[in-house]
Amino acid sequence: MAEVVPFTVPIESDKTLLVWDLSPGPTAEALHHSLSAVFSQFGLLYGVRVFPNAAAAPPGFYALVKFYSAQAAHKAQRACDQKPLFQSSPVKLHISHRHKAVQHRTLALNSSRCQELANYYFGFNGWSKRIIKLQDLSGLEERENEETVAPLQKQRVKFFCALEVVLPSFDCKSPGVGIAEETLDELEGPLSFLMKRKTAQKFAIQKAVSDAFQKLFIVVLESGKIAVEYRPSEELTDARTEELPDLIQVSYVSWKQDGQGEEECLSDFSYEEEALRLPQVD
Repeated sequence: MAEVVPFTVPIESDKTLLVWDLSPGPTAEALHHSLSAVFSQFGLLYGVRVFPNAAAAPPGFYALVKFYSAQAAHKAQRACDQKPLFQSSPVKLHISHRHKAVQHRTLALNSSRCQELANYYFGFNGWSKRIIKLQDLSGLEERENEETVAPLQKQRVKFFCALEVVLPSFDCKSPGVGIAEETLDELEGPLSFLMKRKTAQKFAIQKAVSDAFQKLFIVVLESGKIAVEYRPSEELTDARTEELPDLIQVSYVSWKQDGQGEEECLSDFSYEEEALRLPQVD
């Protein structure tokens, strides 16, 4: 059965491994390194978090290991459960199959994680990005509303970026747009202005990269081959592109079966909820 891996934060419970009976000897940092080394052999990891056992439990640690792929999480569970791995005593692994009643909002991966996921499945040379437009929008709103702008209003540096992510092996292109702005204080000098201008450009590009990847879905076939599905946005001429209505024209490209192939936190792990469901330590 094929698995679809989107460029979104993995929040599904079947992508998270609960690991317990970890030895109290190593530090949490050392355990983090060991767990990452072991489980990254089964698939790309979104993150690993290590926690000390509750005061009522024996000394030691437990951990949450989150994959992008549910298949990878299940493979790791089958291969590593009741095995000592990197310690003298065996560890226990559990995958939660409970479906939550509340549907969580889908969170887009930031550009850094999108590129990490693309590199893993497509290869470093399997994709590229092409900037179509990088436009300075600084002061546009002030000029349009100059009669209502307060004289002491802070200056803003604002950039718009439009680009496309290209997957040559799949004959696929995905457009993305992003807007970023930085605020300048009155006392900031020319150097600060140049630095914030550069920062706004960088963030606009990063947001556009993330936006482009949101329309792409990695399809892992049973044979192990990788395919790509492109799902265009419902509206390409939304509020983000109104300023440049003739920016990009993109046609639908279906996926092929014979293809070859920065600022984000880990708050979506739901640690407290997962810890409450952690099986009792023997």
